[in-house]
Amino acid sequence: MASNIGYGVPETYDYINAYNASFSPSTIHVKNTGLQRFFSRYLFQKAISVFEWKLPETWNRDYFLYVLYSWGFIGVVETDKYGVICQAGAPYGYDIYYQPTNLIITNPLLKGSLQPRIGTECTVFKLQPDWGGIADLVNYYADMMALCAETAGVNLLNSHLSFVFPAKDKGMAETYKKLFDKVAGGEPCVVIDKQLFKEDGTQTWSPFQQNIGQNYIVDKVLSDMRKIEAMFDTDCGIPNANTSKRERLITDEVNANNIETITRCELWLEELKKSADATNRMFGTDIRVTWRHEPDDVTGGVEYGTNV
Repeated sequence: MASNIGYGVPETYDYINAYNASFSPSTIHVKNTGLQRFFSRYLFQKAISVFEWKLPETWNRDYFLYVLYSWGFIGVVETDKYGVICQAGAPYGYDIYYQPTNLIITNPLLKGSLQPRIGTECTVFKLQPDWGGIADLVNYYADMMALCAETAGVNLLNSHLSFVFPAKDKGMAETYKKLFDKVAGGEPCVVIDKQLFKEDGTQTWSPFQQNIGQNYIVDKVLSDMRKIEAMFDTDCGIPNANTSKRERLITDEVNANNIETITRCELWLEELKKSADATNRMFGTDIRVTWRHEPDDVTGGVEYGTNV
């Protein structure tokens, strides 16, 4: 089955192997990879904030959420030493529906390698039906936002109003440097030698610039960056408004955006609730997951079809 990954229908769980944490669907990447990591960290934290969790006190919430959203799944198993714990693992085996039968769990603090059977000896919290995480989603939008930020930074740099000083020797060059430092430093009165002027009294320096007003696009780039982030919010179920349309915004359009926002995450929530119910039945836990902000709060309780 593994040979069909990426070519056929992703009916097998190991389709997840094509979507690990290092995968990014972007075709153009930002030069400054640190900037991309900054945005990916920012967007990932936004994504894991959509749902509110009640987990066992002995579990590490950060470990649970980061494994779940990065890998797309995390196992729950009972051990002799630590009791019921959540652990990252690797699924293997196939049932009649090409779903995994077991989970391999390896941890240096656990004795040996655990291979519990899913459904009878362990449960698995699954974020999406295809066992995939959101690393590809986060990396794509992080690339886009990083490119915007890099573009804005370069455009800001290129929009500086600079001056060119022609100097006949090193001494005159140093004089010009001191002159500019004093002016840039805000001194109200700067005295210079008259030799720095031409014979006709005109200055020897001139501004070095293009059409700054025409070339300045930082405001447009930042506006596009906000739109890109709003697209990510929509994909991850985070409430946002259609701010790109300034006039004649009607409630139908806002509600349509809200429906698009919650639809995908409703699928995630359905998967997670099924996993929580199975885990509670097997291990007697009280794990719960729900919206941090209910969909009614997002729409403001306005009935669909109402205009403003």
